[in-house]
Amino acid sequence: MENRTIITVSCTVKNSIEKAWECWTLPEHLQQWNFASDDWHCPKATNDLRVDGKFTATMAAKDGSFSFDFEGTYSEVIPLQSIKYHIIDGREVSIHFEVTPEGILITESFEAEKTHSVEMQQGGWQAILDNFKKYAEAQ
Repeated sequence: MENRTIITVSCTVKNSIEKAWECWTLPEHLQQWNFASDDWHCPKATNDLRVDGKFTATMAAKDGSFSFDFEGTYSEVIPLQSIKYHIIDGREVSIHFEVTPEGILITESFEAEKTHSVEMQQGGWQAILDNFKKYAEAQ
């Protein structure tokens, strides 16, 4: 069995668990935060949030130079608590939502891919999560 590298990123959102979940799962919210830098955006998203349901988020450079669809299929959905899915390339991702005295702790763990460095992947996923925090706290 091949060794898998698991990368974990997290943030704490000062809002209700219901609002954090809504911002994470509804496509109209997802489009507002699902990108790593200001020169990218998420012009399209779909989400069928149930076991065996599929999601797609189009990630695109604002200048039109590049875009790709981030796609996956859900393997577990526990409302207001956790989500697990497999990206189209087979890697697994898990997200946990935990109510803490400081706010909603969101922890996201994913299998690293082989093309980019672990540091680059961690930085990119953390940047997206930081965008989520900023957006969700403004709601």
